[in-house]
Amino acid sequence: MEDRIISYGGQAVIEGVMMRGQKALAVAMRAPDGNIVTHTEPLAKIYSSKITKIPFLRGVILLWDALGLGMKALTLSANTQTGEDEKLEGLALYLTLGLSLLFGIGIFFLIPTSIGGGVEYLLAQNGISSYWLGNLAEGIVQLILLITYMWAIGFMPDIRRVFQYHGAEHKTINAYEAGAELTPENVAKFPIEHPRCGTAFLLTLVLFSILIFTLLGPMPNILLRIASRIIFIPILAGIAIEYIRWTANNLNNPFVKLLIKPNLALQHLTTRDPDLSMLEVAIESFQAMRKAEAEVKTQQ
Repeated sequence: MEDRIISYGGQAVIEGVMMRGQKALAVAMRAPDGNIVTHTEPLAKIYSSKITKIPFLRGVILLWDALGLGMKALTLSANTQTGEDEKLEGLALYLTLGLSLLFGIGIFFLIPTSIGGGVEYLLAQNGISSYWLGNLAEGIVQLILLITYMWAIGFMPDIRRVFQYHGAEHKTINAYEAGAELTPENVAKFPIEHPRCGTAFLLTLVLFSILIFTLLGPMPNILLRIASRIIFIPILAGIAIEYIRWTANNLNNPFVKLLIKPNLALQHLTTRDPDLSMLEVAIESFQAMRKAEAEVKTQQ
């Protein structure tokens, strides 16, 4: 089980699923003509290096690399749907990714941080020095924005289909980890939630940020406050990933089961029940990844 937890993860893409192991990844997509198109490639050696054994540091490095893999898989799936004539690449691709990153930082970091700083300022004007209330307000605003965003985009038809493929990815990995035969009918019986989901990571990241930033104490000005949030993102990510790994490795513990309930509940905003054709794509992606991993191992 430990090897499976370390090795296999995934991500929903446009009309498809990416599955990632330690040595290879695969992206399976339903093309406009109805056929399943599969792309496989070996992973960078970082995924099987000694650095993956170093707690906290491994999470930061692998998360950064996984973000790159996720963007690459999303671009590949988008280009599969649009065809060569509307292919997203070059400057247009980098501008799109850059604007998306700036939007995310602005909405989920700068706005909550500014509001938290404003709360501290108003309290100070009334003779109340309570930086923890400002950090609490910042964390609550982050949670509200995160949950509202996930809830709202789920009404968009295209995003809803991505969320269905997200559910297909979860069900496939759950079925594999349970030792079940990977057929659409079998996989459909498994839970739509998974303890290692990226949605769970985001919730954990926000909750840990409230604790860590409160321990840091008050900041002399808003610019330093914003800078501290950006600087601490890799540190918080490393802590959150280790927490997710720990809970995933101790699911039989009643206390851990209680701890992960909010994470599992939040996943219902970013997953939907897939149909059998979507499960077929997810299974194809998982099996292609496993085959690619075996081929990489034989070449080493």
